[in-house]
Amino acid sequence: MFRAVRPVLMLLAAAIPAVVLRVTGTHPPALPSILIFGLAVVAASFVLAWAAEAAEVDIAGGLAIAVLAVIAVLPEYAVDLYFAHTAGSNPEYVQFAAANMTGSNRLLLGLGWSSVVLIGLYVAARRSGRTVKTLVLESDYRRELGFLAVAGVVAFVIPVTGEIHLLLGILLLAFFAFYLYRAATSEHDEEPDLIGPAATIGALPKHQRRSVVVAMFLLSAGVILASAEPFADSLVAGGHALGVDQFLLVQWLAPLASEAPEFIVALLFAWRGKGAAALGLLISAKVNQWTLLIGSLPIAYGIGGGGAALHLDGRQIEEFLLTATQTVLGIAILLNLRFPRWAAWTLLGLFAVQFAVPGQTGRYVISAIYLALAIAAAIHNRHQLIPTITAPFRRTVPEPATDRELVEV
Repeated sequence: MFRAVRPVLMLLAAAIPAVVLRVTGTHPPALPSILIFGLAVVAASFVLAWAAEAAEVDIAGGLAIAVLAVIAVLPEYAVDLYFAHTAGSNPEYVQFAAANMTGSNRLLLGLGWSSVVLIGLYVAARRSGRTVKTLVLESDYRRELGFLAVAGVVAFVIPVTGEIHLLLGILLLAFFAFYLYRAATSEHDEEPDLIGPAATIGALPKHQRRSVVVAMFLLSAGVILASAEPFADSLVAGGHALGVDQFLLVQWLAPLASEAPEFIVALLFAWRGKGAAALGLLISAKVNQWTLLIGSLPIAYGIGGGGAALHLDGRQIEEFLLTATQTVLGIAILLNLRFPRWAAWTLLGLFAVQFAVPGQTGRYVISAIYLALAIAAAIHNRHQLIPTITAPFRRTVPEPATDRELVEV
């Protein structure tokens, strides 16, 4: 059993300095704090991800992948909800809640989706000895995509109104609950395909496995809760110390720390030739972000002393618009459950370009490009638009036209 939990213990040991600092109330300078508490968040995130994967052995049906995706992004939620809660009494923090959410969302699609597709296609081509240009998903993923499509379109209410209202938050949380219900009642009989420490823990005898998984959940969650506040505050203070835009530091560094395990799990799946499963995991994570995360922000803001709506300034509205248009493009590309290689390169390229052309004009131009490409892709795949949008509300989804393998087109 010790062999199974050794990687877990090593990572938890890396988080000890952060826990000691938090328990003793010690406040080191901003830059050391970013390193110490950031390392704790990353370490605990890996433990949490392994626990979620191992728990798939004991979670039946399609609920497993949804639960895995929810748990994998909990570290991100802890940081973002802290920003939103603090914003209720300190308006300066409103921008950081929006920054963390938009950064993690664009990172997940622009870098995550494109990377797993490109790696999956490379592995398929190497194994088959022929050119492979398209990743094909099985029809079950249409329901996931439908949930993302509905939530992604509804999210345009935010940049249009310039706020995240409590009523919108409640509706998104209700939609997320419906998503979990549909995942729990869907047919999904495949055995979980675990890798690395999760596979070792999943192979333990039933009682040992469940005890270890519960302990991993509790310990990693404790570390994340203890580290989220000082890590978030150190990012803000670190912007002053480094002379870096605080918004950008929160927008990109925090998501990189909290989402690293999720990315690595997806990339490992893709490297093992399971690109469809890797992409499916990241699609589910996007559903969580557009429903559970955004829906929770106005609630945390209200509990922290704010009003019924979390109001956004001009820059935050632009960031939400850019994030929403990127999401719509990803949905439009996948309407026929096929992800071409050119589309992966396009998403990756546009994700990179945003760093080369910062500023208001750059954000609006890239948003317009995303939207134009999304309209073109939606027109091309128009016959799958209605079936996708209605998929969350139907009992069954159409059978796939082809199998789930990577195929050449």
